[in-house]
Amino acid sequence: MALAPFKRDPTFYPSPKMAMKSPPEDLAYVACLYTGTRIERPDFVAVVDVNPKSETYSKVVHKVELPYIKDELHHFGWNACSSALCPNGRPNMERRYLIVPGLRSSRIYIIDTKPNPREPKIEKIIEPDEITKTSGYSRLHTVHCGPDGIYISALGNEMGEGPGGILMLDHYSFEPLGKWEIDRGDQYLAYDFWWNLPNEVMVTSEWAVPNTIEDGLKLEHLKDRYGNRIHFWDLRKRKRISSVVLGEENRMALELRPLHDPTKLMGFVNMVVSLRDLSSSIWLWFYEDGKWNAEKVIEIPAEPTEGELPEILKPFKAVPPLVTDIDLSLDDKYLYVSLWGIGEVRQYDVSNPFKPVLTGKAKLGGILHRADHPSGHKLSGAPQMIEISRDGKRVYVTNSLYSTWDNQFYPEGIKGWLVKLNVDQEGGIEIDKEFFVEFGNARAHQVRLNGGDASSDSYCYP
Repeated sequence: MALAPFKRDPTFYPSPKMAMKSPPEDLAYVACLYTGTRIERPDFVAVVDVNPKSETYSKVVHKVELPYIKDELHHFGWNACSSALCPNGRPNMERRYLIVPGLRSSRIYIIDTKPNPREPKIEKIIEPDEITKTSGYSRLHTVHCGPDGIYISALGNEMGEGPGGILMLDHYSFEPLGKWEIDRGDQYLAYDFWWNLPNEVMVTSEWAVPNTIEDGLKLEHLKDRYGNRIHFWDLRKRKRISSVVLGEENRMALELRPLHDPTKLMGFVNMVVSLRDLSSSIWLWFYEDGKWNAEKVIEIPAEPTEGELPEILKPFKAVPPLVTDIDLSLDDKYLYVSLWGIGEVRQYDVSNPFKPVLTGKAKLGGILHRADHPSGHKLSGAPQMIEISRDGKRVYVTNSLYSTWDNQFYPEGIKGWLVKLNVDQEGGIEIDKEFFVEFGNARAHQVRLNGGDASSDSYCYP
């Protein structure tokens, strides 16, 4: 009797170059939240039609309504991705489930996008006490599909202090397995993480512990309660091997974007604010001469203004850029940067990662610009989360940072939106005036594209 041939998931690709030739996305999944607003309703995951040929293009076609309030949906990811094709991976997996944690609740929703990707359903809920019982962690943040399991970062422990770290889930049952770290050294603060799989290196960054951030930003905490280091780990030994300080004056080392080409041991990280002058900066971390290094490659200054400012900024008479997200195209050519304070998305050519060149700007909302959408829609908030299509031709942008911080920097209120930027492959970005999605009084955070996107998959082949 002949066996049926094994078919791998068609959305898995061995290399980023191959992934760039994949079919364009037709759906976007968007984390939307009422947490932090005056409306006591559960958060939800919106399904948005992003196929220009569809009759429901740029419309919300479905909502996955969650059963609890105050989860604070933030970042989320897939159960499996192209890392399954690595030598130690599990190629029998399929990209099917969205792993959606509540940052404030520490609850995890497993959402099944099959058989109908336009109408996903909640398959399983992992309650917070299961997380703390197995790992001691809480306040779950970044999700990455590894070749050997599902990794989720956590900002702290169940008491809201540190250390923060990484929780592991089983690939098949989604059961919490426990904390990932074996030897963390003096690492205490946590936030994002990613890796270079062939070289078995993990990189982690630092925000702050939950008790510091959850009630809003307090300026007196900036000097000594927010992180400014990144940490390098032996991925197999689960041991921290090095740490690098990203400027003594800088605070909040957030998003990590390693180069997608696995032969290159380097990547970018954004520093949100300088204690010296309120500037933001982007650093390149790299391995050279047997050690880990980091170098500042972009600095964006604060903008002086006599205009109206929220209370938290009035003493400074300036708008800090507040670079809160960055994202890197799959060909490692363009780095996209969100200036959540000023109200811009910037595109940098990082073909030479040590010398980025500014190649495009788009103004959207912001404390400084307060720019409307070209369709005429008023924009509250400013560009925050960025997601890039696999072919690098489209960039999707949402506008919420974190509920209590939203309320401080945009006290007039934030109504969620999703916009799209079209990319000139020779350099430049333009706001798509035909694409604008509103989420009413709910706020919008991370976007995931069906089939994968620039920040969901990691690769083992160049």
